[in-house]
Amino acid sequence: MSTVVQNDKNSPLGPLCAPGRPGRKAVLRAGLGALAVAALASGCARPDAPVHPAPGQQRIQAPPARALDSYATRLKVSAAARAAAARRWGLTQVPLLPPPPPAVKPKIHARPGFEVAHQEDWNLPPVFTTVPTKDKVLFLTIDDGAEKDPAFLRMMNDLKVPYTAFLSNYLVKDDYGYFRKAQALGNTLNNHTLHHPYLPGLSYDEQHREICDMQDIMRKQFGKRPRLLRPPYGNYNQDTLRAAKSCGIRYAPIWNEEVYVDHWEFREDDQRLRPGDIVLTHFRGREEWNGTMADDMRRFLNYATAKGYAVARLEDYL
Repeated sequence: MSTVVQNDKNSPLGPLCAPGRPGRKAVLRAGLGALAVAALASGCARPDAPVHPAPGQQRIQAPPARALDSYATRLKVSAAARAAAARRWGLTQVPLLPPPPPAVKPKIHARPGFEVAHQEDWNLPPVFTTVPTKDKVLFLTIDDGAEKDPAFLRMMNDLKVPYTAFLSNYLVKDDYGYFRKAQALGNTLNNHTLHHPYLPGLSYDEQHREICDMQDIMRKQFGKRPRLLRPPYGNYNQDTLRAAKSCGIRYAPIWNEEVYVDHWEFREDDQRLRPGDIVLTHFRGREEWNGTMADDMRRFLNYATAKGYAVARLEDYL
């Protein structure tokens, strides 16, 4: 239904389209609002004519009643739900929310000293440990896929904390469905090879099979071939990156910190977090750790939050 401005001779200002019609300020003082001003601007070609915006402009519409109140209420409910989740999962603080993803993605280069021969000439996937950003964010990455703990999925979904998984087929093939659930909750799944070998000890053809056959499995099981490869143990050579590039890999992130159930380990000597650091942990449980994945995440999130860091999704910055 079109909104019209009546050419009412009984209005407080008289006929809006009459000679000597009132100016913009007078119309607004009379309380007739933006639509009346638009009518003045249009020249009032005829009474009861629909008001059309000027070319390139959008029609002015009042927001629905209580729209702002509803938005504020949703924010309060969301914050309350996250606070309740933090208490339920035993965190000391509510995890911080990351900023929106950058509109312009940072340029990723291989970390100095982590390049291979012809790295730039052949445009090989860069190996890096930190994303160049001023945002005070960390990127949580989880490797292998041995442990398939439903409580972990619930915890991360309750807290709205994103993560990037790097999967090895020999560990996940008994339950692809678990990782489809993780994917459905908004987390990303990437390549960690078929069998988790020491790649530099293999020939180019053997590395190609480990990486590219895993790409095919990821496409079949999870709907797409990943852009990210994490070489097992963080070990690679030129053949690794050449093979990875040949089947669609664009990045080879490793890590700057690693978190366990009972401690952190740091690559840098000063043992402090930096904006954009990639943090590694593993799909592990009590069979290998003195605790659960929820315990591991509790240690990670408590430390990150105490240091003022939010957790962002790695792919949002690539």
